[in-house]
Amino acid sequence: MADYKLILPSMGEGVMEATVTNWLKNIGDTIAEDESVVEIATDKVDSDLPSPVSGTLKEILVQVDEVAKVGEPVAILEVDGEVEQEEVVQASETIEKDIDQLKQSVTTSQENPVQEVVSSADRFYSPLVKSIAKEEGISQTELDQIHGTGLEGRVTKDDLKKYLETRGQQPKIESTTQAATSQQSISPATAPVMTVSGEDEIIEMDRMRKIIAQNMVQAKQIAPHVTSFIEADLTNIVLWREKNKKAFEAKYGEKITYMPIFIQAITKAILDFPMINVSVDGERIIKKKNINIGMAAALPSGNLIVPVIKNADQYSLSGLAKKVNDLANRARQNKLKPDEIQGGTYTITNIGSFGNTIGTPIIPQPQVAIMAVGAIVKKPAVIETPQGDMIGIRHKMYLSHAYDHRVVDGALGGMFVKRVAEYLENFDMDAEI
Repeated sequence: MADYKLILPSMGEGVMEATVTNWLKNIGDTIAEDESVVEIATDKVDSDLPSPVSGTLKEILVQVDEVAKVGEPVAILEVDGEVEQEEVVQASETIEKDIDQLKQSVTTSQENPVQEVVSSADRFYSPLVKSIAKEEGISQTELDQIHGTGLEGRVTKDDLKKYLETRGQQPKIESTTQAATSQQSISPATAPVMTVSGEDEIIEMDRMRKIIAQNMVQAKQIAPHVTSFIEADLTNIVLWREKNKKAFEAKYGEKITYMPIFIQAITKAILDFPMINVSVDGERIIKKKNINIGMAAALPSGNLIVPVIKNADQYSLSGLAKKVNDLANRARQNKLKPDEIQGGTYTITNIGSFGNTIGTPIIPQPQVAIMAVGAIVKKPAVIETPQGDMIGIRHKMYLSHAYDHRVVDGALGGMFVKRVAEYLENFDMDAEI
Protein backbone atom coordinates (compact mmCIF):
# COMPACT_ATOMS: atom_id res chain seq x y z
CA MET A 1 0.00 0.00 0.00
CA ALA A 2 1.16 3.53 -0.76
CA ASP A 3 -0.03 7.07 -0.10
CA TYR A 4 -1.19 9.27 -2.97
CA LYS A 5 -1.68 13.02 -2.59
CA LEU A 6 -4.81 14.39 -4.28
CA ILE A 7 -3.60 17.68 -5.77
CA LEU A 8 -5.71 20.74 -6.59
CA PRO A 9 -4.97 21.06 -10.32
CA SER A 10 -4.65 24.17 -12.45
CA MET A 11 -8.14 25.49 -13.21
CA GLY A 12 -7.48 28.14 -15.79
CA GLU A 13 -5.72 31.46 -16.09
CA GLY A 14 -6.05 33.69 -13.05
CA VAL A 15 -7.40 30.92 -10.78
CA MET A 16 -4.84 30.16 -8.11
CA GLU A 17 -6.93 28.84 -5.24
CA ALA A 18 -10.32 27.38 -4.43
CA THR A 19 -12.61 26.99 -1.45
CA VAL A 20 -13.73 23.52 -0.40
CA THR A 21 -17.53 23.57 -0.20
CA ASN A 22 -18.38 19.90 0.37
CA TRP A 23 -16.61 16.57 0.75
CA LEU A 24 -18.41 13.87 -1.24
CA LYS A 25 -16.43 11.10 0.44
CA ASN A 26 -15.65 10.32 4.07
CA ILE A 27 -12.43 8.91 5.53
CA GLY A 28 -12.35 5.19 4.83
CA ASP A 29 -14.56 5.38 1.73
CA THR A 30 -13.45 3.59 -1.42
CA ILE A 31 -12.86 5.86 -4.42
CA ALA A 32 -12.85 4.70 -8.03
CA GLU A 33 -10.67 6.27 -10.72
CA ASP A 34 -12.21 9.51 -12.06
CA GLU A 35 -14.81 9.51 -9.28
CA SER A 36 -15.58 12.92 -7.76
CA VAL A 37 -14.20 13.34 -4.26
CA VAL A 38 -14.79 16.95 -3.25
CA GLU A 39 -16.76 19.99 -4.41
CA ILE A 40 -14.84 23.26 -4.78
CA ALA A 41 -15.70 26.87 -5.61
CA THR A 42 -13.64 29.58 -7.30
CA ASP A 43 -14.57 33.09 -8.40
CA LYS A 44 -15.38 31.62 -11.83
CA VAL A 45 -17.14 28.29 -11.35
CA ASP A 46 -18.26 25.61 -8.91
CA SER A 47 -17.01 22.15 -9.83
CA ASP A 48 -16.07 18.70 -8.60
CA LEU A 49 -12.53 17.40 -8.17
CA PRO A 50 -12.17 13.80 -9.38
CA SER A 51 -9.49 11.38 -8.29
CA PRO A 52 -7.03 10.30 -11.01
CA VAL A 53 -6.46 6.99 -9.20
CA SER A 54 -8.53 4.41 -7.33
CA GLY A 55 -8.00 3.90 -3.63
CA THR A 56 -9.30 4.68 -0.16
CA LEU A 57 -9.64 8.14 1.38
CA LYS A 58 -7.08 8.12 4.19
CA GLU A 59 -6.89 11.77 5.30
CA ILE A 60 -8.64 15.07 4.54
CA LEU A 61 -6.17 17.95 4.54
CA VAL A 62 -8.51 20.84 3.70
CA GLN A 63 -11.79 21.13 5.55
CA VAL A 64 -15.07 22.62 4.33
CA ASP A 65 -14.86 26.44 3.92
CA GLU A 66 -11.06 26.28 4.00
CA VAL A 67 -8.87 27.40 1.09
CA ALA A 68 -6.61 25.23 -1.03
CA LYS A 69 -3.99 26.63 -3.39
CA VAL A 70 -3.38 25.27 -6.86
CA GLY A 71 -0.68 22.60 -6.69
CA GLU A 72 -1.25 21.78 -3.04
CA PRO A 73 -2.75 18.49 -1.76
CA VAL A 74 -6.30 18.49 -0.41
CA ALA A 75 -6.40 14.86 0.67
CA ILE A 76 -4.34 11.69 0.94
CA LEU A 77 -5.48 8.43 -0.63
CA GLU A 78 -4.26 4.95 0.15
CA VAL A 79 -3.66 3.00 -3.06
CA ASP A 80 -2.49 -0.46 -3.97
CA GLY A 81 1.09 -0.69 -5.15
CA GLU A 82 3.21 2.23 -6.28
CA VAL A 83 1.54 5.06 -8.20
CA GLU A 84 3.47 7.82 -9.95
CA GLN A 85 2.82 11.03 -8.05
CA GLU A 86 2.77 14.40 -9.73
CA GLU A 87 5.15 16.92 -8.29
CA VAL A 88 3.49 19.34 -5.92
CA VAL A 89 3.86 22.88 -7.14
CA GLN A 90 3.41 25.57 -4.58
CA ALA A 91 1.28 28.52 -5.70
CA SER A 92 1.89 30.78 -2.70
CA GLU A 93 4.72 32.63 -4.43
CA THR A 94 2.51 33.35 -7.43
CA ILE A 95 -0.26 34.71 -5.22
CA GLU A 96 2.13 36.92 -3.29
CA LYS A 97 3.60 38.20 -6.56
CA ASP A 98 0.15 39.18 -7.79
CA ILE A 99 -0.60 40.99 -4.58
CA ASP A 100 2.72 42.85 -4.75
CA GLN A 101 2.01 43.92 -8.34
CA LEU A 102 -1.34 45.30 -7.27
CA LYS A 103 0.28 47.14 -4.40
CA GLN A 104 2.61 48.95 -6.79
CA SER A 105 -0.33 50.30 -8.77
CA VAL A 106 -1.82 52.03 -5.74
CA THR A 107 -0.54 55.44 -4.66
CA THR A 108 -3.08 56.20 -1.97
CA SER A 109 -2.81 54.86 1.57
CA GLN A 110 -5.52 53.85 3.99
CA GLU A 111 -5.52 55.73 7.30
CA ASN A 112 -8.32 53.79 8.93
CA PRO A 113 -8.34 50.02 9.37
CA VAL A 114 -10.70 48.16 7.05
CA GLN A 115 -12.94 45.37 8.29
CA GLU A 116 -12.48 41.94 6.76
CA VAL A 117 -14.43 41.50 3.55
CA VAL A 118 -17.11 38.83 3.56
CA SER A 119 -19.31 37.35 0.87
CA SER A 120 -22.70 38.97 1.07
CA ALA A 121 -26.06 37.46 0.32
CA ASP A 122 -25.79 38.71 -3.25
CA ARG A 123 -22.08 38.43 -4.01
CA PHE A 124 -19.53 35.66 -3.57
CA TYR A 125 -15.89 36.62 -3.14
CA SER A 126 -13.11 34.08 -3.60
CA PRO A 127 -10.39 33.79 -0.95
CA LEU A 128 -7.88 35.43 -3.30
CA VAL A 129 -10.15 38.44 -3.83
CA LYS A 130 -10.67 38.74 -0.07
CA SER A 131 -6.93 38.55 0.52
CA ILE A 132 -6.16 41.27 -2.03
CA ALA A 133 -8.94 43.49 -0.70
CA LYS A 134 -7.56 43.17 2.81
CA GLU A 135 -4.00 43.92 1.70
CA GLU A 136 -5.08 46.97 -0.30
CA GLY A 137 -7.48 48.35 2.28
CA ILE A 138 -10.53 47.96 0.07
CA SER A 139 -13.66 48.25 2.16
CA GLN A 140 -16.72 46.07 1.89
CA THR A 141 -18.62 49.00 0.38
CA GLU A 142 -15.95 49.57 -2.27
CA LEU A 143 -15.81 45.91 -3.20
CA ASP A 144 -19.58 45.64 -3.50
CA GLN A 145 -19.57 48.45 -6.08
CA ILE A 146 -16.92 46.92 -8.36
CA HIS A 147 -18.37 45.41 -11.53
CA GLY A 148 -17.38 41.75 -11.80
CA THR A 149 -16.52 40.06 -15.09
CA GLY A 150 -16.27 36.52 -13.73
CA LEU A 151 -18.92 33.83 -13.79
CA GLU A 152 -22.32 35.26 -12.84
CA GLY A 153 -20.83 38.65 -11.99
CA ARG A 154 -18.12 37.50 -9.59
CA VAL A 155 -15.26 39.92 -8.94
CA THR A 156 -11.97 38.49 -10.19
CA LYS A 157 -8.33 39.36 -9.57
CA ASP A 158 -8.21 41.22 -12.89
CA ASP A 159 -11.27 43.27 -11.90
CA LEU A 160 -9.48 44.36 -8.72
CA LYS A 161 -6.32 45.17 -10.65
CA LYS A 162 -8.24 47.35 -13.10
CA TYR A 163 -10.06 49.07 -10.24
CA LEU A 164 -6.86 49.77 -8.30
CA GLU A 165 -5.18 51.29 -11.35
CA THR A 166 -7.87 54.01 -11.49
CA ARG A 167 -8.74 54.11 -7.81
CA GLY A 168 -7.31 57.55 -7.18
CA GLN A 169 -9.37 59.01 -10.02
CA GLN A 170 -12.66 57.71 -8.69
CA PRO A 171 -14.94 59.62 -6.32
CA LYS A 172 -14.51 58.77 -2.69
CA ILE A 173 -16.87 56.11 -1.49
CA GLU A 174 -18.74 56.85 1.71
CA SER A 175 -18.68 54.59 4.71
CA THR A 176 -21.05 51.65 4.80
CA THR A 177 -23.55 53.42 7.02
CA GLN A 178 -23.42 56.71 5.14
CA ALA A 179 -23.64 55.01 1.75
CA ALA A 180 -26.62 52.96 2.79
CA THR A 181 -28.40 56.04 4.14
CA SER A 182 -27.64 58.04 1.00
CA GLN A 183 -28.82 55.23 -1.26
CA GLN A 184 -32.07 54.98 0.59
CA SER A 185 -32.68 58.71 0.30
CA ILE A 186 -32.22 58.86 -3.48
CA SER A 187 -33.65 55.49 -4.42
CA PRO A 188 -36.45 56.09 -6.93
CA ALA A 189 -38.30 52.93 -5.97
CA THR A 190 -38.41 50.49 -3.12
CA ALA A 191 -39.41 46.85 -3.09
CA PRO A 192 -43.00 46.32 -2.01
CA VAL A 193 -43.64 44.79 1.38
CA MET A 194 -44.32 41.10 0.90
CA THR A 195 -47.15 39.47 2.73
CA VAL A 196 -46.65 35.81 3.63
CA SER A 197 -49.53 33.66 4.77
CA GLY A 198 -49.27 30.53 6.85
CA GLU A 199 -49.84 28.37 3.77
CA ASP A 200 -46.98 29.90 1.76
CA GLU A 201 -43.64 28.11 1.47
CA ILE A 202 -40.48 30.16 1.88
CA ILE A 203 -37.53 28.89 -0.16
CA GLU A 204 -34.09 30.38 0.44
CA MET A 205 -32.04 30.98 -2.69
CA ASP A 206 -28.87 28.94 -2.91
CA ARG A 207 -25.59 30.75 -3.49
CA MET A 208 -25.58 30.16 -7.24
CA ARG A 209 -29.16 31.43 -7.64
CA LYS A 210 -28.29 34.61 -5.71
CA ILE A 211 -25.35 35.24 -8.04
CA ILE A 212 -27.47 34.58 -11.13
CA ALA A 213 -30.15 36.96 -9.89
CA GLN A 214 -27.66 39.75 -9.32
CA ASN A 215 -26.01 39.14 -12.68
CA MET A 216 -29.34 39.34 -14.52
CA VAL A 217 -30.21 42.64 -12.86
CA GLN A 218 -26.80 44.06 -13.75
CA ALA A 219 -27.10 42.89 -17.36
CA LYS A 220 -30.46 44.65 -17.79
CA GLN A 221 -29.16 47.81 -16.13
CA ILE A 222 -26.00 47.96 -18.26
CA ALA A 223 -27.32 47.16 -21.74
CA PRO A 224 -30.43 48.66 -23.41
CA HIS A 225 -32.01 45.51 -24.82
CA VAL A 226 -33.68 45.33 -28.22
CA THR A 227 -35.03 42.07 -29.64
CA SER A 228 -35.66 41.17 -33.28
CA PHE A 229 -37.60 38.07 -34.36
CA ILE A 230 -37.69 36.01 -37.54
CA GLU A 231 -39.28 32.69 -38.51
CA ALA A 232 -37.08 30.19 -40.33
CA ASP A 233 -38.01 27.12 -42.35
CA LEU A 234 -36.02 24.19 -40.95
CA THR A 235 -37.59 21.46 -43.08
CA ASN A 236 -34.32 20.57 -44.81
CA ILE A 237 -32.52 20.31 -41.47
CA VAL A 238 -35.23 18.17 -39.87
CA LEU A 239 -35.30 15.77 -42.82
CA TRP A 240 -31.48 15.59 -42.98
CA ARG A 241 -31.23 14.80 -39.26
CA GLU A 242 -33.91 12.10 -39.43
CA LYS A 243 -32.10 10.53 -42.35
CA ASN A 244 -28.61 10.60 -40.84
CA LYS A 245 -28.95 10.45 -37.04
CA LYS A 246 -28.49 6.67 -36.75
CA ALA A 247 -25.53 6.61 -39.13
CA PHE A 248 -24.00 9.62 -37.33
CA GLU A 249 -24.20 7.90 -33.95
CA ALA A 250 -22.80 4.67 -35.38
CA LYS A 251 -19.86 6.52 -36.96
CA TYR A 252 -18.94 8.96 -34.18
CA GLY A 253 -20.57 7.49 -31.08
CA GLU A 254 -22.40 10.79 -30.60
CA LYS A 255 -26.01 11.83 -30.98
CA ILE A 256 -26.57 14.62 -33.48
CA THR A 257 -28.85 17.31 -32.08
CA TYR A 258 -29.96 20.57 -33.66
CA MET A 259 -27.66 22.67 -31.49
CA PRO A 260 -24.41 22.14 -33.47
CA ILE A 261 -26.27 23.04 -36.67
CA PHE A 262 -27.54 26.25 -35.05
CA ILE A 263 -24.04 27.11 -33.78
CA GLN A 264 -22.56 26.49 -37.22
CA ALA A 265 -25.08 28.89 -38.80
CA ILE A 266 -24.36 31.55 -36.14
CA THR A 267 -20.58 31.34 -36.65
CA LYS A 268 -21.04 31.78 -40.41
CA ALA A 269 -23.23 34.84 -39.80
CA ILE A 270 -20.66 36.31 -37.39
CA LEU A 271 -18.03 36.03 -40.11
CA ASP A 272 -20.41 38.03 -42.32
CA PHE A 273 -21.22 40.58 -39.58
CA PRO A 274 -18.16 40.75 -37.29
CA MET A 275 -19.47 43.79 -35.38
CA ILE A 276 -21.83 41.44 -33.57
CA ASN A 277 -18.77 39.74 -32.09
CA VAL A 278 -17.74 42.68 -29.88
CA SER A 279 -17.83 43.93 -26.31
CA VAL A 280 -18.09 47.41 -24.76
CA ASP A 281 -15.43 48.90 -22.49
CA GLY A 282 -16.62 52.35 -21.46
CA GLU A 283 -16.55 54.38 -24.69
CA ARG A 284 -14.48 51.80 -26.55
CA ILE A 285 -15.68 48.89 -28.68
CA ILE A 286 -13.53 45.77 -28.45
CA LYS A 287 -13.78 43.75 -31.67
CA LYS A 288 -13.08 40.11 -30.83
CA LYS A 289 -10.78 38.08 -33.06
CA ASN A 290 -11.98 34.68 -31.90
CA ILE A 291 -15.55 33.41 -32.21
CA ASN A 292 -16.35 31.78 -28.88
CA ILE A 293 -19.95 30.61 -28.64
CA GLY A 294 -21.56 30.32 -25.21
CA MET A 295 -24.21 27.62 -24.92
CA ALA A 296 -26.71 28.08 -22.10
CA ALA A 297 -27.32 24.81 -20.25
CA ALA A 298 -29.90 24.13 -17.55
CA LEU A 299 -28.62 22.26 -14.50
CA PRO A 300 -30.54 19.63 -12.52
CA SER A 301 -30.72 22.14 -9.65
CA GLY A 302 -32.70 24.52 -11.85
CA ASN A 303 -29.78 26.93 -12.12
CA LEU A 304 -28.08 27.97 -15.35
CA ILE A 305 -24.52 27.74 -16.61
CA VAL A 306 -23.00 28.75 -19.95
CA PRO A 307 -20.10 26.59 -21.18
CA VAL A 308 -18.14 28.10 -24.08
CA ILE A 309 -17.02 26.53 -27.35
CA LYS A 310 -13.74 28.31 -28.16
CA ASN A 311 -13.04 29.05 -31.83
CA ALA A 312 -16.36 27.53 -32.85
CA ASP A 313 -15.87 28.54 -36.48
CA GLN A 314 -12.93 26.12 -36.80
CA TYR A 315 -15.00 23.00 -36.04
CA SER A 316 -16.72 20.73 -38.54
CA LEU A 317 -20.33 19.74 -37.89
CA SER A 318 -19.24 16.45 -36.35
CA GLY A 319 -16.65 18.28 -34.23
CA LEU A 320 -19.29 20.70 -32.99
CA ALA A 321 -21.60 17.80 -32.15
CA LYS A 322 -18.90 16.16 -30.02
CA LYS A 323 -18.05 19.43 -28.28
CA VAL A 324 -21.69 20.32 -27.59
CA ASN A 325 -22.45 16.90 -26.12
CA ASP A 326 -19.28 16.86 -24.01
CA LEU A 327 -19.82 20.30 -22.50
CA ALA A 328 -23.52 19.72 -21.87
CA ASN A 329 -22.89 16.39 -20.12
CA ARG A 330 -20.10 17.70 -17.93
CA ALA A 331 -22.10 20.83 -17.08
CA ARG A 332 -24.88 18.67 -15.63
CA GLN A 333 -22.27 16.74 -13.63
CA ASN A 334 -20.51 19.89 -12.30
CA LYS A 335 -17.30 18.81 -14.00
CA LEU A 336 -16.62 21.91 -16.09
CA LYS A 337 -13.27 23.64 -15.71
CA PRO A 338 -13.20 27.40 -14.99
CA ASP A 339 -11.71 28.26 -18.39
CA GLU A 340 -14.56 26.37 -20.11
CA ILE A 341 -17.17 28.90 -18.97
CA GLN A 342 -15.36 32.13 -19.73
CA GLY A 343 -14.28 34.03 -22.81
CA GLY A 344 -17.58 33.79 -24.66
CA THR A 345 -18.21 36.38 -27.40
CA TYR A 346 -21.76 35.37 -28.42
CA THR A 347 -24.37 33.18 -26.72
CA ILE A 348 -27.17 30.88 -27.86
CA THR A 349 -29.96 29.54 -25.66
CA ASN A 350 -32.39 26.81 -26.67
CA ILE A 351 -35.78 27.74 -25.25
CA GLY A 352 -37.37 25.28 -27.67
CA SER A 353 -36.24 22.42 -25.46
CA PHE A 354 -38.91 23.58 -22.99
CA GLY A 355 -41.60 23.85 -25.67
CA ASN A 356 -41.31 27.66 -25.99
CA THR A 357 -41.53 29.28 -29.42
CA ILE A 358 -40.42 32.89 -28.78
CA GLY A 359 -38.38 34.50 -26.00
CA THR A 360 -36.54 37.68 -25.06
CA PRO A 361 -33.20 36.49 -23.62
CA ILE A 362 -30.95 38.65 -21.44
CA ILE A 363 -27.52 39.47 -22.87
CA PRO A 364 -24.66 38.07 -20.76
CA GLN A 365 -22.09 40.75 -20.02
CA PRO A 366 -19.73 41.78 -21.52
CA GLN A 367 -21.21 40.38 -24.76
CA VAL A 368 -23.55 42.48 -26.89
CA ALA A 369 -25.94 39.88 -28.30
CA ILE A 370 -27.65 36.56 -27.64
CA MET A 371 -29.96 34.37 -29.71
CA ALA A 372 -32.81 32.20 -28.46
CA VAL A 373 -33.98 29.36 -30.69
CA GLY A 374 -37.56 28.20 -30.21
CA ALA A 375 -39.38 24.93 -30.66
CA ILE A 376 -39.59 23.46 -34.17
CA VAL A 377 -43.29 23.29 -35.08
CA LYS A 378 -45.10 21.86 -38.10
CA LYS A 379 -47.09 24.55 -39.91
CA PRO A 380 -48.96 24.96 -43.19
CA ALA A 381 -46.99 27.31 -45.42
CA VAL A 382 -46.99 28.72 -48.94
CA ILE A 383 -44.28 27.07 -51.05
CA GLU A 384 -43.07 28.79 -54.21
CA THR A 385 -42.44 26.36 -57.11
CA PRO A 386 -41.78 26.79 -60.86
CA GLN A 387 -45.34 25.59 -61.37
CA GLY A 388 -46.73 28.22 -58.98
CA ASP A 389 -47.52 28.59 -55.28
CA MET A 390 -48.78 25.65 -53.27
CA ILE A 391 -49.59 24.83 -49.64
CA GLY A 392 -47.41 22.35 -47.79
CA ILE A 393 -46.49 21.26 -44.27
CA ARG A 394 -43.18 22.77 -43.20
CA HIS A 395 -41.05 22.66 -40.05
CA LYS A 396 -40.81 26.23 -38.73
CA MET A 397 -38.84 27.84 -35.88
CA TYR A 398 -38.62 31.36 -34.46
CA LEU A 399 -35.25 32.99 -33.82
CA SER A 400 -35.19 35.68 -31.12
CA HIS A 401 -32.14 37.95 -31.33
CA ALA A 402 -31.53 40.30 -28.37
CA TYR A 403 -28.78 42.89 -28.77
CA ASP A 404 -27.19 45.84 -26.96
CA HIS A 405 -28.54 49.00 -28.60
CA ARG A 406 -25.52 50.99 -27.41
CA VAL A 407 -23.43 49.47 -30.20
CA VAL A 408 -25.80 47.29 -32.25
CA ASP A 409 -28.46 49.18 -34.17
CA GLY A 410 -31.66 47.66 -35.49
CA ALA A 411 -30.25 47.31 -39.01
CA LEU A 412 -27.27 45.23 -37.87
CA GLY A 413 -29.28 43.23 -35.33
CA GLY A 414 -32.02 42.51 -37.87
CA MET A 415 -29.68 41.64 -40.74
CA PHE A 416 -27.72 39.30 -38.51
CA VAL A 417 -30.70 37.20 -37.43
CA LYS A 418 -31.97 37.16 -41.02
CA ARG A 419 -28.60 35.85 -42.20
CA VAL A 420 -28.68 33.08 -39.59
CA ALA A 421 -32.15 32.12 -40.81
CA GLU A 422 -30.91 32.04 -44.41
CA TYR A 423 -28.05 29.70 -43.52
CA LEU A 424 -30.50 27.40 -41.75
CA GLU A 425 -33.02 27.42 -44.58
CA ASN A 426 -30.33 26.76 -47.19
CA PHE A 427 -28.83 23.83 -45.28
CA ASP A 428 -27.33 21.29 -47.67
CA MET A 429 -29.47 18.14 -47.72
CA ASP A 430 -26.47 16.26 -49.13
CA ALA A 431 -24.13 17.34 -46.32
CA GLU A 432 -21.82 14.52 -45.32
CA ILE A 433 -21.81 13.24 -41.76
